[in-house]
Amino acid sequence: MNGEKEMIRTSEFDAIVFDLDGVITDTASVHASAWKKLFDKFLMQYSQEKGVEFVPFDNESDYLDHVDGKPRYKGVEDFLISRGISLNYGDPDDPPEKNTICGLGNKKNLAFNQILQEEGVKVFDSTVTLIKKAISIGMKIGIISSSKNCEMVLKKAGLYDLFEARVDGVIAAKRGLRGKPYPDVFWSASEELGVAQERTVVVEDAISGVTAGSKGGFGLVIGIDRTGIGDKLLAHGADVVINDMEEVEIENDRPMKWLPSAIQSFDEIMRKFDSKRPVVFLDYDGTMTPIVERPEDAILDEKMKQVTKELSKKCIVGIVSGRDRMDVQKRVGLDNLYYAGSHGFDIIGPDGFAKIHTEGEKFISILDKVEQELNTSLEDIEGSQVERKKFSIATHYRRVKSEDDVKKVNQIVDDILAKFDSLKKSGGKKVIEIQPDIDWHKGKALRWLLQALKLDKDHIVPLYIGDDLTDENAFREIKDDGIAILVSDEEKETAAHYLLADTNAVRAFLKKISNNL
Repeated sequence: MNGEKEMIRTSEFDAIVFDLDGVITDTASVHASAWKKLFDKFLMQYSQEKGVEFVPFDNESDYLDHVDGKPRYKGVEDFLISRGISLNYGDPDDPPEKNTICGLGNKKNLAFNQILQEEGVKVFDSTVTLIKKAISIGMKIGIISSSKNCEMVLKKAGLYDLFEARVDGVIAAKRGLRGKPYPDVFWSASEELGVAQERTVVVEDAISGVTAGSKGGFGLVIGIDRTGIGDKLLAHGADVVINDMEEVEIENDRPMKWLPSAIQSFDEIMRKFDSKRPVVFLDYDGTMTPIVERPEDAILDEKMKQVTKELSKKCIVGIVSGRDRMDVQKRVGLDNLYYAGSHGFDIIGPDGFAKIHTEGEKFISILDKVEQELNTSLEDIEGSQVERKKFSIATHYRRVKSEDDVKKVNQIVDDILAKFDSLKKSGGKKVIEIQPDIDWHKGKALRWLLQALKLDKDHIVPLYIGDDLTDENAFREIKDDGIAILVSDEEKETAAHYLLADTNAVRAFLKKISNNL
């Protein structure tokens, strides 16, 4: 690529669909080893029975030409044909010792799983880094694989929740999709993402995969050459060939659209409630109360409290906050609301309703250690503040005066977090949030709450109002079936549908909803 990076621009593309083996995980080598183990044993037995020369399976030519990227049984069939060997197809339930195409395929799967258990899953970090960047700027991400082990591999690698769409060997079989080089699995993934093929990028390392991407009419087909087959990838349909995803850059050049005002669009919003029930969820800091220098000074005023109380008589209202649940519940002081604290780890509601994310409990002792280190390391930085919550820690730097000290705060947090790989950080308005590194956030809590209350129905419209980065997870969760409103007076990337300028506008909007329900 002559040192220049391949650019994926958001003005041209909305989604990327990745192959698994050889693109995200280094399991292609595991597959190759499993195929060789299978076929060498079969070919040796076949040569002895038929009195023909034993020619072992070649991990380069045989693998790349006949089995790479193909469904397992198709790979068995194509390789045997290349050697002039004919076997009965058999049945997918055939035991691995049975000499049928399906039996051999099942034996290969056993070998693959054995190697995987022994060696683990190796991940291409550059690919994962690019995927996370794409997600952060709003691109949709899908994954395809001919393997029926895709889900297991992703979970073992800790990558399962990165993908909005997954079409693997199991799903393809259920949907009756043809395997590569046909484009069916890619079409199915882009359809599931809701993105047209011409607005979707395909990333593949197999000849059959780039062929499928090219035949499928996708906007850009990137071939990854990890085995010296770049020319073949280009010849079979790749638009560009790279050696690693570090040679690709994503540029967010999509023109910003200033969101419409939720108040000015009130009639439009109310039409979405026609014959349906709204359920309203609110963040606390920055949404119900203005952002203040000290978190303990964020007091709910009586006007906002009264509006919220009146609204809760008309529909279900929930507060979803980064604060501890008991703290935000005390500050709001209304008994008939649902409260989700600590970014949704701790949820409570009327009539004894309660949910505590039990997996978060095991992180409390780790958070205790981090809190102690943060307090010790930050005590000399004037204006910094460590706010401990049960399931998270917030490090505030709103009152830190110098930019150098702000950088020190961030560096101290990073240095301490480097010792605890079970935690993650996220940003807010001049605050760094430290949380357990598990798949749970405001969006997950919101969806769980809707399901637990049996509100994930067609006649329900969830409405969520929030102001910072942690609320974006909730916005994305209801982007297709709800209404997301950002509280902000400045232009920014967001998954929200509408805008409210400040907490006064939030109060006015809630009052209008209450008066019209």
